[in-house]
Amino acid sequence: MGFKTLDDMDLAGKRVLTRVDVNAPVHDGVVTDDTRLRAIAPTIRDILAHGGKPILLAHFDRPKGKVVPSMSLSQIRPALEAALGVPVEFVEECVGEAAEKASQKLAPGRALLCENTRFHPGEEANDPAFAAELAKLGDVYCNDAFSAAHRAHASTEGVTFYLPSCAGRLMEAELKALEKALTAPERPVIAVVGGAKVSTKLDLLGNLISKVDQLVVGGAMANTFLLAQGAQIGKSLAEPDMLDTARDILAKAGKAGCEIILPSDVVAAEAFAANAPHVVVPATQTPDGSMILDAGPDSVAELARRFEGAKTLVWNGPLGAFELTPFDAATNAAALKAAELTRAGELLTVAGGGDTVAALNASGAAKDFSFISTAGGAFLEWLEGKTLPGVAALSR
Repeated sequence: MGFKTLDDMDLAGKRVLTRVDVNAPVHDGVVTDDTRLRAIAPTIRDILAHGGKPILLAHFDRPKGKVVPSMSLSQIRPALEAALGVPVEFVEECVGEAAEKASQKLAPGRALLCENTRFHPGEEANDPAFAAELAKLGDVYCNDAFSAAHRAHASTEGVTFYLPSCAGRLMEAELKALEKALTAPERPVIAVVGGAKVSTKLDLLGNLISKVDQLVVGGAMANTFLLAQGAQIGKSLAEPDMLDTARDILAKAGKAGCEIILPSDVVAAEAFAANAPHVVVPATQTPDGSMILDAGPDSVAELARRFEGAKTLVWNGPLGAFELTPFDAATNAAALKAAELTRAGELLTVAGGGDTVAALNASGAAKDFSFISTAGGAFLEWLEGKTLPGVAALSR
């Protein structure tokens, strides 16, 4: 790996300026899901165990450079304290005299949470002067927010010019999992990509066909590929203006030695609704008045066989309308098969993306996957082969 971790840093007596993601859902001032808060606990505990003083930087929502009281991180503090298991102090600024004094006076065994970095326009502008002010709060910089690593902001990229920098435990785990999945994977590698539109995942598909051995295209995206091959798809969601692009992707995949796998049979219904009357038909023969809402049982059986022959699986996007019963069947069955192979030590499974995480959680398979990223945009940009500024900065 081309970056330092907490293990490479002398933290004793040092203020460790730590970029975290605490964008937890809040209702009436109370955190309703502390998953992201608990995820940073290993980093904070390690910093404290090595004698460091964690000074936490984070953003919350989109205040666009202005102070918005409803977006204050003060409302996160009680839940953060509970999740970390250590006292968390709060300072109503992230730069300036008050923040500097709070960072200097922080007692051992405690953490300090600074106010929303996005209350300042210099954060998203990656203003060097603002980054330099942030740097005054620490002696060492630690980035534990992979989810914000695709943004070149002052607290994710700019501050690394002023302090010795490293990755936190969550960032380290994410990067190691991603490296195992695509950078240096055990082959064969199979990728599952679902979603509604080919047009939103062109970069992703273009990068994956050069990295994986087999690419499963599911969801409504698959409809466009089927239509491009002359299939009858009824009134299914598709992008007719992307047919040439789909054919181009198929051709490039062939040249790259990547096999693209489309559904062989589908589940079609006349209405987009839970428990709508439905039929299983060949993927090329959807009735005129029906729409494809899921992959069929033969397609699922073929996926199971493919998974059994693979060593690495990367997953982004569901195979059907997973939010509607019973059109979640293909996604659930494929996810549970991947989980079974992961438990047996036969398959490395890495997944990410909002719908993907929701679908894997709903199926009950998430707990057995090797790694599930909650990073959203950063995970997708990594799949697209893009350089993530917050990660690249740690290798400076």
